[in-house]
Amino acid sequence: MRKFNLKEKAARRMMDPEHRNEPAAPAEANTASPVRGFTITGRTDVGRVRRTNQDALIIGNGLAGVADGMGGHNGGEIASADTRDGLLREIKGKKPDPELLQEAVRKINLEIWEHQERDAALTGMGTTLTLLWPSENEVLVAQVGDSRAYLLRGGELRQVTEDHSLVGDMVRKGVLTEEQAACHPMRNYITRAVGTDDTVEVDIFREERKAGDRWLVCSDGLYGQMTRDVLKELLSLENQEEAADRLLQTALDNGGKDNISLVLLTDETGKACPDAEAAAEGEEKSGEAEA
Repeated sequence: MRKFNLKEKAARRMMDPEHRNEPAAPAEANTASPVRGFTITGRTDVGRVRRTNQDALIIGNGLAGVADGMGGHNGGEIASADTRDGLLREIKGKKPDPELLQEAVRKINLEIWEHQERDAALTGMGTTLTLLWPSENEVLVAQVGDSRAYLLRGGELRQVTEDHSLVGDMVRKGVLTEEQAACHPMRNYITRAVGTDDTVEVDIFREERKAGDRWLVCSDGLYGQMTRDVLKELLSLENQEEAADRLLQTALDNGGKDNISLVLLTDETGKACPDAEAAAEGEEKSGEAEA
């Protein structure tokens, strides 16, 4: 389903209860890990309905994420690709920092805005952005729009990001349930995007890293085609490549109504520690025995 952008004022009015009116083959994995301590797998597919893929995977220079473009002509494809390329450029060689990340997104937002100001054919183009930038001890998450980041930890699945969308706002206000939002006719109306205005507000989340964590960053073309229980079941598969393939294929089998993109990351941090501790403990006991 095509994505539309709403200005904040119009969105607030529409989600107010007093004013609202109710109504391919998988891409190959990118397994090169640009983030120390993680294994990374990416997939993107045009889906069953759309003619072009306006999504862009962002993998490199310590970043992992998804940009889901929107706009007529080829505007969405340009906006998502420019966001990807701009972030890889701005972050290269730098250490994870929340303020630096916000400024990088704002700079790229202005570049995309100015691009469409110069070219009338690109008017209205923009893109969502959900991005992970891990450091040694934590994961920074940048969010604009309705692509999502999920964290599977200890068998529990949690959505880390908040959707900047009409129905997302209505769920947070208690106007809709999550189940109602999933099938609402205006679920693809987003209230915030990269490139649709000269400034953009960027949400930043911070999560402590833990060994065994599995992260999913995806466009709505993935999570919108399956229930949360199915998403959790597939994300829990031990083999990350199989999990990525099954997630993509399930979205396709359930209709593939939009472009589908996902990045999976498994945090390997600390996996060697138990073995190292056991070895050290064995040496200590051996020394005590000799004494």
